[in-house]
Amino acid sequence: MRKRAKWTLTFLAMCGVAWVLLKTVPPMAGQTAAGGDTTQTSPVFTPAHRTFLDAVRDFFSVHPTPVQPIAYTHKVHLANGMECVNCHANVEKGAIAGIPSIKLCMTCHQVIATDKPEIKKMAAMFARGEDIPWQRVYDYSPTVHVKFNHAPHIRAKVDCATCHGDMRQRTVAVRTVNMNMGFCINCHKLRKVSVECQTCHF
Repeated sequence: MRKRAKWTLTFLAMCGVAWVLLKTVPPMAGQTAAGGDTTQTSPVFTPAHRTFLDAVRDFFSVHPTPVQPIAYTHKVHLANGMECVNCHANVEKGAIAGIPSIKLCMTCHQVIATDKPEIKKMAAMFARGEDIPWQRVYDYSPTVHVKFNHAPHIRAKVDCATCHGDMRQRTVAVRTVNMNMGFCINCHKLRKVSVECQTCHF
């Protein structure tokens, strides 16, 4: 019995160490937050990962928390009457919810809140001709072959908060839900939508 307890404690300790490594060791250079290789040059598809740790991180959907270059405050903008579609253009028409360029931001901020530190930072970037290097919050691993299409979800009246949380209470965007297959299938079943593989995997 004592030997069994020892093995159990050893196993739990190993799990704890693995979890700490998954959360603290960043993905290798050239990889997306989900672990996919963005610099892959081979014409042959492979689900391989560059390291074992990246494979484990991808399998357990462990994503690093993105650090945004500008501390954009959703809460303030939405409280002032803006809507998601004002900045995330094409979300009603296409697959991708566009991310605003610095030109769009500066349309207002050349005259609004110009004394705020984050606006000053953005104005300096704009003066240098730079765009804001926003960091992706949601993404799928390339190995799952999922292309999320926003437009049909918007047409079906799926509220943005279903996946993104209540942005009226948030500053910078964070991953609110784990967009895994279980989450998507449960939502599809609830709304009586097809759960055939090709609905999402293509």
